[in-house]
Amino acid sequence: MGIRLLKISVVYFAIGILLGYYMSISHAVELTGVHVHVNLLGWVSLALAGLFYHLFPTLSSNRLATAHFWLHNIGLPIMMIALALFLKGNEGVVPGIAVGGTLTVLGILLFVWNVLTNLKE
Repeated sequence: MGIRLLKISVVYFAIGILLGYYMSISHAVELTGVHVHVNLLGWVSLALAGLFYHLFPTLSSNRLATAHFWLHNIGLPIMMIALALFLKGNEGVVPGIAVGGTLTVLGILLFVWNVLTNLKE
């Protein structure tokens, strides 16, 4: 699971950097929130989780890890696509931001619980 998360994180890194590059050359900064969240919740957070799971395999061998993986990787794209559409003027996608955000937060909280309860010295 750790390696899979590391590979997914670099995809988010590329998306975040390409979005930032687009914003830079077009001088259109309305998607800054998407750029920041893709880099933080996609690239950084998933890379760190991947390192945790890789360095401490016992963390990745339970249902908490599986639930974290799926909730984070389903919720984040939903939230980011909805946020991009919202920032471009589509107010009808606010529920998508809420659903995606909630799934992502739940996944991250499961990761935190997993680390706090199952990471041993």
